Amino acid sequence: MELRPTYPIETERLLLRPIDPVADVDALHAYLSRDDVCAYIPPEPATREQIAERYAKPERHRSELTEEGQVLALAVVLKETGRLIGDLVLFFHSEQHRHGEIGYVLNPEFHGSGYATEAARALLALAFDGPWTPQPLRRVTARVDADNPASAAVLRKAGMRQEAVLVENEWFKGRWSSEIDFAILDREWRAALRSRA
Repeated sequence: MELRPTYPIETERLLLRPIDPVADVDALHAYLSRDDVCAYIPPEPATREQIAERYAKPERHRSELTEEGQVLALAVVLKETGRLIGDLVLFFHSEQHRHGEIGYVLNPEFHGSGYATEAARALLALAFDGPWTPQPLRRVTARVDADNPASAAVLRKAGMRQEAVLVENEWFKGRWSSEIDFAILDREWRAALRSRA
């Protein structure tokens, strides 16, 4: 299975495009340097130099998926201003099971406007309806920290359903973290699209 999208991917208010490992460093640093943003994601707050080094690695700004284990990384850009306000990832976990996983981070300056939900829906559309060869994903999951209810709300609004709560399953940043797992199948995605039409 391979995914080779045409960019930018356009929504009502956003453009999704590959991350530019040079031009996007300042915008990425604006939120990936913050304690409140990094509290629920694996990376620690980083300096501008650390972010530049991180995104210089080709796997951190991959724009196509050609084999399982790879991660597509996209910038979330406001269509009206061209400003990068967040980033998204689509993990290609298994070709046999046609399974992927999504993740997202948004600059807190832009919380509360529905941008994260809009971007997550666009990423799900890419997972289920994108130009995959020979076929798209069948199942997409997402994981959030139970202490981050706003992120769980984004996934629910995007159409995903909660499947599990893993209580204190991981020692994460100095505490036992509980994980909420979400999922959606391709048929559920299509049913949701029909109901919104």
